[in-house]
Order: sequence, then C-alpha cells, then structure tokens
Amino acid sequence: MQKDLSNYRKSYEKSALTEGTIKENPLEQFQKWFYEVEATDGLDEPNAMTISTIGLDGFPKNRVVLMKKYTHEGFIFYTNYLSEKGKALEKNPSVCLSFFWHTLERQVIIKGNAEKIAENLSDGYFESRPLGSQLGAIVSDQSEVIESRELLEAKLIALEKELEGKEIERPEHWGGYLVRPISLEFWQGRPNRLHDRIRYTLQKDYNWKIERLQP
Repeated sequence: MQKDLSNYRKSYEKSALTEGTIKENPLEQFQKWFYEVEATDGLDEPNAMTISTIGLDGFPKNRVVLMKKYTHEGFIFYTNYLSEKGKALEKNPSVCLSFFWHTLERQVIIKGNAEKIAENLSDGYFESRPLGSQLGAIVSDQSEVIESRELLEAKLIALEKELEGKEIERPEHWGGYLVRPISLEFWQGRPNRLHDRIRYTLQKDYNWKIERLQP
C-alpha cells in the first residue's frame, strides 16, 4: 500500500516576521500572535499544542494537549501525574511544545522544563471544570490498559452514584505543570519555502538572545 504525496504543495503568503516588528521578549511575542490567532475565523482550539517528552522506554513521544494558561513565567497545562506523560516528566522534565496555526501559516516551537504548579492552583482549576471532566479525571487510570470501553463506562456510572450530592475534590494524582521556556522559535510561512524563523534563547543573565535561522 502506498500513496504519493509529492504533489501536495502550498505557497505561504499571508504574512512576514521581521526583526523590526517582533517584541524583545518572546512571551510578549507569543501573546501578540495568540491574540491574532484568536481573532481569526476557521481555527478551533488555538490553545491546542503538541508536547513531546522522553518516555521511560527512551523513545520520544508527541501528543496534543490543551494549554490552559500562559504567563510571563511560561505555559500551563493539566494532566494525570501517574499517566505515561506524567511518569516521563517525573524522570526527565525537559520538554518541547509546539503550536501550529495553519490559518495564519505560523508555528511556535518551545523548549523548556516542566514543573508541577502549586497545589492550590491545581485545586482552583479542577473546581472550575465541568462535573463530567472532574469525574473523568478521577475514574480514569490514564495510560493503563483496560479490557473494554464498557468497563470504563461502568466505572464512571459507579463513581457517579458514589459521589452523588458530595463535594468533589481534586485527586492527588492530577494537576498542572508549568513549562518554563529556555528557547522559543517563531516560524512564519513565506513564498518559495524561504520561511521566516526567529529564535529567542534564554541567556545566563535572563535576557533573551534573538537570532534569525535559515529556513
């Protein structure tokens, strides 16, 4: 089985990324781009990002998660600490995040280190989640093998009955991570594959070095 995709081509012509227009701080540049993406029609979940970790088996693994907050410190997402992802982060907190916003022909690639956020912050976010999402975080032993979908749904029904009318607390094995960036690369598609790539690298004095990379 095969399919030749060599004729899949697109000319990127929507924008440019120049040293004269970028922000000195990459988090401010990210915010600028994110606002522009939010204002663009045709893109669901602009906060969807790919996170890459190094697993316990030594292999890298990518998956899409939802960024729930960004600040001057970095990027926050939530997950099960006992999942495959959580175990990988416990052993090796070095990660890579990437956003691809096809409507504006843009990518952002972020290298950084993940750390658990304060428990009260995870509590606050957990309380804000819909009831179904709260129950899902409790009932699922994320990344563990289960015999069938029916068994998972039966576990949920049993948990709903057990917790009916009770206040639902965040499980200790579930919470947030903050990824503190050490490098951010902004990619803007350009014609003839001569794309703009601007990289910010954190220096020892906590200033950012800005460089243009060849496409």
